[in-house]
Amino acid sequence: MRDEIRDSLPDPALARQASVLVLFGSGSSGPAYSADPEDCDVLLVERAATLEDHPGQIGFPGGGVEPQDADVIAAALREAVEETGLDPAGVEILGQLPQTALAVSNFAVTPVLAWWRAPSPVFAVDLAESARVFRAPVRELLDPSLRRMAAVHRGRSTFRSPAFLVQDTVVWGFTGGILNKLFDELGWSRDWDRNQEMLAPL
Repeated sequence: MRDEIRDSLPDPALARQASVLVLFGSGSSGPAYSADPEDCDVLLVERAATLEDHPGQIGFPGGGVEPQDADVIAAALREAVEETGLDPAGVEILGQLPQTALAVSNFAVTPVLAWWRAPSPVFAVDLAESARVFRAPVRELLDPSLRRMAAVHRGRSTFRSPAFLVQDTVVWGFTGGILNKLFDELGWSRDWDRNQEMLAPL
């Protein structure tokens, strides 16, 4: 058995650099260190069903690093603005998480962790890329009754990742793995049954 989230990177000579914005916000004002998981949400994007890579899947805003981007942080912010219309002036960058392989599309992805100090309206800027943009409540993501393991069967191999049932959809794969690790590191996770398995929505 192998996890969907890989520990080893693709071939550096072939992998494309990318970054995503893992943006947490709150319904009340306050610095990130005082965030209450019961009052937090995270910005997510549902990819258009017509896209070549990961069609219809739920993910963080982000994409490939372009030549004009100063670094992965600039790329994540640029992509988030292009996809969701958010005002980057209200985003406070907290740091970068370890680079992670997305082997199925040969990306080396750097998650950029951020706090939405001054939330702004968001929407699907280009319906050819994003079907919708939404803020998923962390309290729902942490609900043990809404947690599953999502499985993908490819030939003789099975890939599994933590999954979340939220907003009438399933968050799994790379995004589910990142959220699962973050919640564990923050001490927010609640015990859930990893034996509850579902087929990943491809």
